[in-house]
Amino acid sequence: MTPSDPRLVRTRDELRTALARHPAAAGGPHARAVVMTMGALHEGHLSLVRRARELAEQVVVTIFVNPLQFGPGEDLERYPRDLAGDLRLLAGAGADVVFAPGPEVVYPDGDPVVRVTAGRIGDVLEGEARPGHLDGVLTVVLKLLHLVAPEVAIFGQKDAQQVMAVRRMVRDLDVPVVVDVAPTVRDADGLAMSSRNAYLSPAERERALVLPRALRAGTDALTGHDGDAESARTAARAALDGADVVLDYLALVDPATAEEVPAGYRGPAVLAVAARVGATRLIDNVPLTLGGEATR
Repeated sequence: MTPSDPRLVRTRDELRTALARHPAAAGGPHARAVVMTMGALHEGHLSLVRRARELAEQVVVTIFVNPLQFGPGEDLERYPRDLAGDLRLLAGAGADVVFAPGPEVVYPDGDPVVRVTAGRIGDVLEGEARPGHLDGVLTVVLKLLHLVAPEVAIFGQKDAQQVMAVRRMVRDLDVPVVVDVAPTVRDADGLAMSSRNAYLSPAERERALVLPRALRAGTDALTGHDGDAESARTAARAALDGADVVLDYLALVDPATAEEVPAGYRGPAVLAVAARVGATRLIDNVPLTLGGEATR
């Protein structure tokens, strides 16, 4: 086995053996890092793996389509799955171990009776549009953290509210892991990379570009307005006016609470948007600093 060929494991016993015996590659200050995915990997995921390689001696990538985070009528069965393709992409990206369990491995007794709740963070934005979604995310994240036992876990800014919820869980439940957040990766046209982009027709993809345009408008509006929250909100809403999408929300929120920031707020914020383009629901966001220079 060479460093470019990750070791595929499917069971808890195989994972324990791989973590104990897989020779660590030269890496960063942490012993082990994890990147959690649902597969259908793309460059955004690979950027997280490369970040993990910089931070740790051993990199574990998990691939698991988590049924707990899909609501009734959502795309659990339709969600793209391509383990062979994922493994080809991961070859050379820096992963040492790929843990790709089935639901019977992650949830050996069926749906878990005891679950993690996202609390107030799970009641707004994605939580309001997809009730229980973040509870399902946190439950599987905590289980995978227990199984992999990493020192650092890398998440993407693309899933901003998930990052907020994971950070809160780690703090509130004293989970011994560092949460590292990597920037959103975008295609050349500006659309944030997502496995669900594969559902978009060419015409729908063109319509979807209004989402990053709205975020850019909100960011640009801060220039000359001393980072004013209402300027960002108004400009982003204006960019969405008349767009051929079904808007779920546009929000400017505190990254610690996921709650809307008030007028006059100064400090870090996240401008977030979610909309349906045809049958596909997309999310995007950009971190900002209100009362200061915007993060681009």
